[in-house]
Amino acid sequence: MALLDTNQLKEYIAISCKLLKPASFAHLIRFMKSFFRWSHEEGILSKNLTSKIKEPKVEKRIPKYLTEREIEHLRESCHPPIEKAIFEFMFSTGCRIGEIVSLEKNHINWTNQSAIVRGKGEKEREVYLNTLCDIWLKRYMESRNDHNPKVFVTARQPHKMSVAQMRYIIKRISNRAEIKKEIHPHQLRTQLCNSFDE
Repeated sequence: MALLDTNQLKEYIAISCKLLKPASFAHLIRFMKSFFRWSHEEGILSKNLTSKIKEPKVEKRIPKYLTEREIEHLRESCHPPIEKAIFEFMFSTGCRIGEIVSLEKNHINWTNQSAIVRGKGEKEREVYLNTLCDIWLKRYMESRNDHNPKVFVTARQPHKMSVAQMRYIIKRISNRAEIKKEIHPHQLRTQLCNSFDE
């Protein structure tokens, strides 16, 4: 550590800038600044070699929205009731996957087509179901013979569905729809927000 000087550090950074992607390079700089600041504060180094190095600005990625046509292709590619129910719930409510897998039957109010979901920090909020979601959610619930309290469960030995399992279902639907974009569940949430803005 004692042999390292500012010029050597700058040379290393210049090489890294050429070899790494912008986001990875920015992460490296943040890590280095944190490490050298800690080393200086602990008395390991006499000075912080990265004190004058600025973190690079990383351009925000433009989200790849799904078109209305792509949304319809995804909808048509949902086959069993559970796929239709998951898709319509996600699209109509804008919920995150973590909120959906934690949803329980007694949190649904069929009278006013709403549900109470728990988000980050265990905060509760009310979301509303559109007509298609109401129809397919009821059909899915009626097709089940188990007594598990969760709304969405696994097919075999029904138990709470994991986030990974729900992501797999969304991926399976997108593969059937033959959409070239890489589909992520949050795109359905983004599409919902855009529909309100228009």
